[in-house]
Amino acid sequence: MKLRFLLLSFLFAATMFAQNGTVTGVILDKEFNNEPLPFANIVIKGTKQGASTDENGKYSITLKPGSYTLVIGYLGYETKEIPFTLKANEKKVINYTLEASGVQLADVEIIQVVSKEKESALLQEQQKAVEIKQSIGAEEISKKGIGDVAAAVAKTSGISKQEGSSDIYVRGLGDRYNSTTMNGLPLPSNNPSTKNISLDIFSTDILEYIGIDKTYNYKNYGDFAGANVDIVSKTYKGSGMIEVGSGMNANSNAISQNKFYLQDGPNFHGFSNEPIPNNPLSGYNFTTSWNKQAATPIGSSFYLRGGDSYSVGSGGKLSFFVNASFDNNYSYKEGARRGSVNAQGVAVKDLFRTASEYSTSSNGMANINYKLNNNHNFKINSVYINSSSQKHEEFTGIIDVFGAAQNGGGFIRRSTFDRTSLLINQLLGEHKFGERVNFDWGVSYNMMTNVIPDRMQNTIIPFTWDDPNSRLVASDINQSDNHRYYQEMTDDEVAGNFTLSYKFGKNDDNSYKGKIIAGYSGRYKEINFDATQLNLSVNRALYNTQPTVDLNNLDGYFNQANLDANFFSIRTFRGDITNANALVPQNYNGQQIISAGFGAIEYQFTPKLFVIAGFRSEYIIQDIFYNTSLKTGKNLSDTMEYLPSLTAKYEVNEKQNIKFAVSKTYTLPQFKERAPFLFEEVGQSYFGNPYLYNSTDYNFDLKWEMFPKNGEVLSFTGFGKLIQNPINQVTVASATNDISWVNSGDQAIGLGIEGEWRKNIFSRENISTGEKTNLGFGLNVSYLFTDQDLNTQKVIEENPGFSVAFTNKDSRLTGASDLLINSDISFNKEFKNDRSLTATLAGGYFSDRIYALGVTSKGDLVDSEVITLDFILKYKINKNIGFGLSAKNLTDPTIERRQDIQNVVVDSYKKGRNFSISMKYSF
Repeated sequence: MKLRFLLLSFLFAATMFAQNGTVTGVILDKEFNNEPLPFANIVIKGTKQGASTDENGKYSITLKPGSYTLVIGYLGYETKEIPFTLKANEKKVINYTLEASGVQLADVEIIQVVSKEKESALLQEQQKAVEIKQSIGAEEISKKGIGDVAAAVAKTSGISKQEGSSDIYVRGLGDRYNSTTMNGLPLPSNNPSTKNISLDIFSTDILEYIGIDKTYNYKNYGDFAGANVDIVSKTYKGSGMIEVGSGMNANSNAISQNKFYLQDGPNFHGFSNEPIPNNPLSGYNFTTSWNKQAATPIGSSFYLRGGDSYSVGSGGKLSFFVNASFDNNYSYKEGARRGSVNAQGVAVKDLFRTASEYSTSSNGMANINYKLNNNHNFKINSVYINSSSQKHEEFTGIIDVFGAAQNGGGFIRRSTFDRTSLLINQLLGEHKFGERVNFDWGVSYNMMTNVIPDRMQNTIIPFTWDDPNSRLVASDINQSDNHRYYQEMTDDEVAGNFTLSYKFGKNDDNSYKGKIIAGYSGRYKEINFDATQLNLSVNRALYNTQPTVDLNNLDGYFNQANLDANFFSIRTFRGDITNANALVPQNYNGQQIISAGFGAIEYQFTPKLFVIAGFRSEYIIQDIFYNTSLKTGKNLSDTMEYLPSLTAKYEVNEKQNIKFAVSKTYTLPQFKERAPFLFEEVGQSYFGNPYLYNSTDYNFDLKWEMFPKNGEVLSFTGFGKLIQNPINQVTVASATNDISWVNSGDQAIGLGIEGEWRKNIFSRENISTGEKTNLGFGLNVSYLFTDQDLNTQKVIEENPGFSVAFTNKDSRLTGASDLLINSDISFNKEFKNDRSLTATLAGGYFSDRIYALGVTSKGDLVDSEVITLDFILKYKINKNIGFGLSAKNLTDPTIERRQDIQNVVVDSYKKGRNFSISMKYSF
C-alpha cells in the first residue's frame, strides 16, 4: 500500500512538472550594434521568479501554464514589459532588443544589475575574444581605491611600476617596449626621457575601462613587445546625473616634519611657468627667491561630473559626459644617495638626501556620443590634463671623495618644478552598411607641452675642503654647480585609424564564419626640445675672499651686489654676455612619421576553432636635428617593417578556452636616446647616442583560461620573447660615469608564465529584501626568466667614441623582475535603502630587478624587492551620499638601489604611509 502511494505521488509530481512551460529568448543591445546583452534582468512581474541573461544574451525561465508579464531591464536602459500566455509543455520564445533610456527600474525587483564597467562583464568579453587580452574596469578600480591609470595597470598580472618614475614594466620589458593609446588612437609622451605618456597623470574618473593587449594586434603600431595600454574614455548612458565629491589626504612622512619646505615660485594649483628673465646675462634679474618656503602638507581633492542622454529623432540618441577634477598631495623622503661607485666599492659622492615633494593633477573631459540610428554612431572626445610635480631636495655629506668636502660638510640644494599640459581631441565613427560591411574610423590631434621653469641648484662646500667644520662658501669646482635651468618640450601629433571589414560565409543561424579586414593607420609627430641653463659661475680667482654662505639665507650671497663685486658671473655653456649667441638654447627637434597599411582574415574553421591571420607593413621616418653642448648635427633614419601575426582560439567547452598568438614586431629608439644632449641629475647624468638603431622582436603566447562562474576566472599563460639587437641603458666608462643607451648585444630572450585567479568565495542574495553579500578574492602571479648576451666589441665597433666594457658576458634584461605577485580580497554588502559597504585589502610584490648594466668590473645597479599593502573602505549611506577611507603603503618598505658585486647601496628611502578620506554627493 505504501509503495503504491509512493508511486502515485511520483507520477503526480512528474505529471505536474510535465505540464510546466518555458519562456526563453535572446536580449540584444541596440546601443552596440545589436550585440548580445549579458547580465540583463528578466523577471516575471508580480513574482519572485526571474533570471539574468548569459554572455550570449540568452535566458530561460520555467513557469506553470498561465498569463504573465515579462519585465526586461538593464541599468541605464529602458524597462520593457511584454505580456504573454504560456501553455503546458510550451516553449515560448521572446526576443527583444533593449535601447538606452532615461527610464529607471523603479518598479522592478532587481535580481542582478551589472554595468559594462564591471569585472564580470569584462571577463565575459575576455572569454569571447579570440585575442589574448586583459581589462580592468571602473568597478574594480573603485573597489581597490585606485586613483590613476598607472596604479590600475600595475594591478594586472605581469605588470609593475618602477618606484620614483612613471615607467611601467610588462613581463620585464620597460617603457621602450610598450605603447599607450586612448580609444585606439596614440598618445604623445609628456617627458623627453620616455616613449610613453605618464599613466599616473590620467585620473580614473574619466575612464570606462583599461584594455591591455600583451600580444601584438595588427591594428596596433608595430613598436611593441610588452603591451599596448588602451584607455577607453567613459561614455554615459541613462538619465541625468550630477555628482560632486571632495577629500583630504596626508603622508605620514610629510606631516611628521616640524616644517615642510618647498621652493619659491610654483603656486598651489600647479599652473606656474616662470619665464627666463629679460637680459639675464646683464644683471641679476630673477624674481624668485633661493630661500625655501614653508607649506602645510595636507592634500586635497575635488571633482564635479555629470551626464545625460536624450532621444533624437527616430531611433537616434544623444548623450554627453563631463568631468572636472583637481587633486594634490605631499610626500617626504630621506635616505642615502651615493654617486658612482668604483670597482673598489668607493662612492665618489656619499650624501644624505631629504626630499619634500608636492604634486597636482587637474583633469577635464567632455565627450558627446551621437547615435544617428542602429547603423551609424559618432563620438567626440576632448581631454585636458595639467599635471605638476615639485621636488625640493637637500643633500649633505661628501660631494667628492677625492676632492671637495672629502670628509663631509658639503651641501647641495636642488628644487625642480615640472609641469605638463596635454590637450587630446578625438573624433570617432562606427558605421554599418547592411549586415556584412562595417567601417570604423578615428582621427586625433594632440598637443603636449612640458616645462621645467626655473630649476634651482646650489652647491656649497667647506672653505677648507678636508675640514667639514670650516666656514661654507659657494662651490667653484664646476661652473654648473650653481645654476637656474629652463626647459620646454612640445609634442604635437596628428593620427588616424581607418578600418573596413566584410563578413562572409553565412551560417544557417544567420551568423558568419569569416571576416576580411583592411585598413590604414598613420601618425605624424613634431617634437621640439629647448633648454637654457644659466650658470652662476663662482670666480675661482677670488676664492680666498669669497663671502661666507648662510644655508638659511642663500639670497644673501646670490644677489646683484655680489654679481657686481665679481664673486660670480652669469653665463651659459656658450659663454657670457660678450658672446652674441650665449642665450641660444640647447635644442633638438625632429619629426616622426609612421604610415601603415594592414589586413587580416578572421575565420571560424569549426564551431570551436577561431583563427585571425594578420599582416601589417609600416614605413617609418625619424629625423632629428640637434645643437647642444655636446654636438651639432642631424640624424636621419627611415626603415620599412613587415609584421605578420597569427592568433587562434580553441573553445574546449563553454567555460574553457585555449588561445595562441605569435608575431613579429620592432623596437624604435626614442628621441632623447638618439639626441646628444646632457641631462644632469645630482649624482648621475645621461646623454643620447646617435648611433642607436631598431631592435627586432619575436613574440609567442599560449594561454589556457577557464570561467567557472560569472565574475570568476582561472588562467595560465606561457610566453616567450626573442629580441635581436636589444637596446639597454649602460654606464659609459668616463671620468663622470655617465649613462647612455646602446645596442648591447646580438639577442635577448624572455620566458615566463603568468597565472590569474578570481574567485567568489562567498555570495548570497535575498531577493525579497534586495540585500546582497559577496566576498571575493583575486590573485595574479608572474614568473619571468630573461637572459641577454653583452658584447663589448660590438658596442665599440657600432658606437665610435664610446668606451663601454661590460662587467659580465650576459645578464638579465634591465627592468625585469623574476617574480611579480598581486592579490586582493574584497567584501561587499548591499543593504536595503541603497546602503552599501565595500572593504578591500590589496597587496603586491616584485623581486629584484636591474636598473642599469655594470661596466669596468663594477656591478649592475639593482632595485631591491618591494612588498606593498593597501586597505580601502567605502560606505554608501543612501543613493545620494557616500564616504571613503583609504590607507596605502601600509608596509612602508625601504626603496633601495644597490650596486651588486661591490654591494653598496646607492639610493635608499621610505615613501611613508598615505591616508585619505573622501565624500561624494549624487543628485
